Amino acid sequence: MKKLLSLIVAVFVLALAACGGTDTTKEKTADGKTKIIVGASAVPHAEILEAAKPLLAKKGIDLEVKVFQDYVLPNVALKEKEIDANYFQTPGYLDLEMEKKGYDFVSIGEVHKEPIGIYSKKYKSLADLPEGAKIIMSNSFSDHGRILPIFEKAGLIKLKEGVGANARVEDIVENPKKLDFSTLIEAKLLATSFKNGEGDAVVINTNYALEGKVDIKKYGIAFEGSDVVPSNLVVVRKGDEKRKELQTLVDVLQSKEIQDFIQEKYQGAVIPASK
Repeated sequence: MKKLLSLIVAVFVLALAACGGTDTTKEKTADGKTKIIVGASAVPHAEILEAAKPLLAKKGIDLEVKVFQDYVLPNVALKEKEIDANYFQTPGYLDLEMEKKGYDFVSIGEVHKEPIGIYSKKYKSLADLPEGAKIIMSNSFSDHGRILPIFEKAGLIKLKEGVGANARVEDIVENPKKLDFSTLIEAKLLATSFKNGEGDAVVINTNYALEGKVDIKKYGIAFEGSDVVPSNLVVVRKGDEKRKELQTLVDVLQSKEIQDFIQEKYQGAVIPASK
């Protein structure tokens, strides 16, 4: 009986192991193409990948796009080898995630840029914001160093000398209008907050503004300068950066065809990395 029980336990443990992350490395399709799975945010990342599919197919690569609704799970999936690469994050977010969670990842290429925007239904410019205005922004610290300099450049706040891209709300040393910066909301919920009329202004990542169908031209009152916007990256596990099919993925995403697609489809809301 003990032997039987031990055998059952061993089989159960093996079954659990089999249910873990599947290594997708160099999987082949029935027609001989090399299959790769890339995790991405729905907009614009997954749309850009879909546009790249026919070009990759001509090069013998079958691309499967796995869409994620947040910024956490794509890196978990990459670590667990459920996907071959992900495409959704900026260098600042990648560095923060690797530092906090010990991921051993590397970027293999830049594809596009998304200027973070400040949106308001009540005011037409940052200068119009009243004293004590509530500014809703994401709880992602990697975004704060991109957002706060927009307000500083507009003369509404002053940041501690030298904080740069690492700026946090607590680094504000002058705030004459006593703007109230709220940082409690997940980035994916910002468009909903805006639509619900919360706050005087809401700072939304472009991918979520597009996905949430926020009218960027109508309600956008300030944006990051194109000269400082970080690129969105294709990220892989360290050691996979020389895989030929992943290098080809980046080559296609950086090709004139895809960079032109980005320019034409998003009309400046998303900027090709080549620009």
